[in-house]
Amino acid sequence: MELRHLEYFVAVAEERSFTRAAARLHVVQSAVSATIKALERELRTEVLRRTSREVALAEAGIVLLPRARAILDSVRETVDAVDAVRGTVGGEVRLGLMSSVPWFDLPTVLGRMHTEHPEVRLRLSHRAGGSQELAAAVVAGELDLAILSEPGSFGRKLRLTELRSFPMRLLVPAAHPLAGRRSVRLEELEGETFVDLPQGYGSRAVVDRAFAAADLTRNVSIELGDGRVVTDYVRQGLGIAILPEAFARADPTVRSLAVTGSGLTWRMSLAVPRDRELGAAAKVLTAMVFDALAETSDPTAGGDSALGREPA
Repeated sequence: MELRHLEYFVAVAEERSFTRAAARLHVVQSAVSATIKALERELRTEVLRRTSREVALAEAGIVLLPRARAILDSVRETVDAVDAVRGTVGGEVRLGLMSSVPWFDLPTVLGRMHTEHPEVRLRLSHRAGGSQELAAAVVAGELDLAILSEPGSFGRKLRLTELRSFPMRLLVPAAHPLAGRRSVRLEELEGETFVDLPQGYGSRAVVDRAFAAADLTRNVSIELGDGRVVTDYVRQGLGIAILPEAFARADPTVRSLAVTGSGLTWRMSLAVPRDRELGAAAKVLTAMVFDALAETSDPTAGGDSALGREPA
């Protein structure tokens, strides 16, 4: 069995697709298929179940996946040790991100990483399930680290370092009865129609938890995968929204109100696994992220606070 067999197997298992795995590995799809077949011949059993719609783990694949990741992690640690002797940093960093991080200039950080450590391969990915799916991917070993909000039940298996926090504000269209107010209580919003992010996203979890704690029900009629576009739907009168201040945009037709007595705060963290040591490249990238944050004096950089907080 070759390391390449395990690397290709892990890629297909994580991507659930031979096509996406081939793109990730920068090889042709036929090479991935041939390698998986060679691995299955070596193991004398099927590790992946292939259908016309998806690729799933067979019973043997479920057993193999964590062991394959452990072997590849061990090889990475060995390469890191040799690179340290050479005075270089190489390998790969797998970073998970939300759909948008408006408060942080991540491209500049990654550009610096690429310039100073050109041998490092950077892999960025999003998860449709938001912060909780990102957290699950870090725990499972699919990602080395992630920038996320609420990790849900996976939080106990992660080391979380808070990066930033933002108050959450109520957004209403200018014609809404609450538009002339400066603040509102959560209890006053029961019965309203909301625009929000899907379940699993961090800001959605914060709001859902606040309503549940107050024993209030909430009707979310529109779910969007990007917090930056929520204001567009509020402007059209399709609902109101409670959104982190970092996502709010200047708009004369939308009003922003404080939500008092609710403790609504959106916290962003850097998540790393609790039971695994980061590789050298991931440690360097982590340090660069914290350096960049320390150099940023304005926590709301990125166009958030201009949205009209004062009533018209």
